[in-house]
Amino acid sequence: MSIYVIDDHPLMRDAIVMVLRRLRPAENIVELDRLDKLAGAVKTHGKPDLFCLDLKLPDITGVSGVVSVKQLYPDVPIAVYSASPAADMEEACIEAGADIYIEKSAGSSELAAALRGLLMADTESEESAAASASTGKLSKRQTQLIAMLDKGMSNREIATELDISEHTVKVHLWRLFRRLGVKSRTQALHHARSHGLLSSGAI
Repeated sequence: MSIYVIDDHPLMRDAIVMVLRRLRPAENIVELDRLDKLAGAVKTHGKPDLFCLDLKLPDITGVSGVVSVKQLYPDVPIAVYSASPAADMEEACIEAGADIYIEKSAGSSELAAALRGLLMADTESEESAAASASTGKLSKRQTQLIAMLDKGMSNREIATELDISEHTVKVHLWRLFRRLGVKSRTQALHHARSHGLLSSGAI
């Protein structure tokens, strides 16, 4: 398993790699400067565990890069980072299949928190996958989130209650929305109520 960091700016790529080496010291980290090198790199270095993708590369720009990666590796999480403000590109990236959006202007501590949140959420997803896949039901964590949304809790309140970071909460919510086929808290609650998902949603 390998983490692939795809960015044509050496300094930014080095910063991402440095954070990842602290978070996952035993993981093989592969650095690329173009997206068209990805297929060959995967053959050489093995199955991807995570993608860290710059939105602007020499051979691709914008959410098309996210779409391309997601088509090839639909089950692998993607962390997107960009010089563009989150208000401009975050929603489009998430809809295209990214799991988290990080602004390049973020400090190293925020970058580390975002990537740690994604990696933690991915670990929890693996742990609950077997149980939820066999029944088609929501995982325990997703059921907790629905119940908390029903209480009107904010991301910060959810993070405090579950003792996880707000970045991890964001990742969980995005995955919950994708699982339900919705795009907002309101739609998620409407879906949950319509399908009886709140009846067993006690925390």
